[in-house]
Amino acid sequence: MQRLSKIFNLNDPGWGRGQGNNSSEPPKRPTGNGGPPDLDQVWRDFNNRLGALFGRRKGGPGAPRPASTGPSGPTPRQSKIGLGVLVVAAILFWLGSGFFIVQEGQVAVLTQFGKYVGTAQPGFQWRIPYPIQSHDIVNISQLRTFEVGFRGNARNRVLPEALMLTDDENIVDVQFVVQYRLRADGAPDYLFKNKEPDEAARQAAQTAMREVVGGRRMDFVLYEGRTAVAIDVQKLMQQILDRYQTGIQVNSVAIQNVQPPEQVQAAFDDAVKAGQDRERQINEGQAYRNQIVPLAAGQASRMSEQAEGYRAKVTGDATGDAARFTSVLTEYRKAPEVIRQRMYLETMQQMFNHASKVLVDTQGTNMLYLPLDKIVQQAAREASSSSPNAASSTPTMPVVPPPATPSVRPAAGAAAAGSANTLSRDRGGR
Repeated sequence: MQRLSKIFNLNDPGWGRGQGNNSSEPPKRPTGNGGPPDLDQVWRDFNNRLGALFGRRKGGPGAPRPASTGPSGPTPRQSKIGLGVLVVAAILFWLGSGFFIVQEGQVAVLTQFGKYVGTAQPGFQWRIPYPIQSHDIVNISQLRTFEVGFRGNARNRVLPEALMLTDDENIVDVQFVVQYRLRADGAPDYLFKNKEPDEAARQAAQTAMREVVGGRRMDFVLYEGRTAVAIDVQKLMQQILDRYQTGIQVNSVAIQNVQPPEQVQAAFDDAVKAGQDRERQINEGQAYRNQIVPLAAGQASRMSEQAEGYRAKVTGDATGDAARFTSVLTEYRKAPEVIRQRMYLETMQQMFNHASKVLVDTQGTNMLYLPLDKIVQQAAREASSSSPNAASSTPTMPVVPPPATPSVRPAAGAAAAGSANTLSRDRGGR
């Protein structure tokens, strides 16, 4: 080892100045004024020292060994031992180069002569050294992001990516962001199945967005359908990437901005305002309808219930009257005279209850004072209080001609009262 260190020791002042190792020849004087050594001489010195290590004589194999008072060169056995040590050291160094470390969140894809043979998980790993096997470290925990339609901010637009055609033949400017990462078992596909998997993901995102937007109307994409469009794009993009075996898992698709092109922005704003006015008027009309229709339905239901109640009342009254008349007819057939007299009296009572006339008998000549105004007012009050019940409870009976009675005549005022001495009037209780 000391011989090896002397051979490769660059601090030796004898390099390039003809000073051989273990040589008896005197050192040569440096050429020049302390300048750099000659390159040819440096190469000859290196060959001489290397030959001395393996027992080769200076000047060639047939050259005589110079006489020297120092120790002689290595024997052939020593040369073989030194060569074996070098070989073993080189093999150990080569085997040691197969150790490598995989960080957390990463995997190592192992290849043998360029063919995939396995995946190494995080930790201290070993493989057959190069050139038999090699490995590539792939970060599967990194969240990768790319932008479509813009770069950095919304003002820095990329129109060839952003402009898309909708189903109703309108053009919209769509800007969105895609986030994705690699699957745990997708590192080999990511490395070997596609030449540029990240660019494939970008183009798959554009393809999916154009297909989804092309199947929707412009108003749906601009307003209420942003979330639905983003979800559909994520699903379709994942299907495309799985079909191409990229090993990529799409995490999210976020639409940053959707608007019409700048050239038609003013006209589109006017159309949007007109649409909003239309929606406002429709909502107002709907609100008025929601107010009027239940009210009309309630009134109609109330009128129907009233008509149903009136029908039931009239039908019941008619049924009751018919039953009452039938019962009266049955009793009349049993005693016609008595029933006729009672019917006559009841009819006259009903008539006089609503009349403002007073009947006074004129047979006597005595003066009779009657408070006619009080009597009329009392009769009017009694008639008004009993008219609803009487109208509903009193049956309609045929009027039978009254029997022969003493003749009476109507009289009004105080003139009739002066000649009357008796009062013939029926008030129900009298």
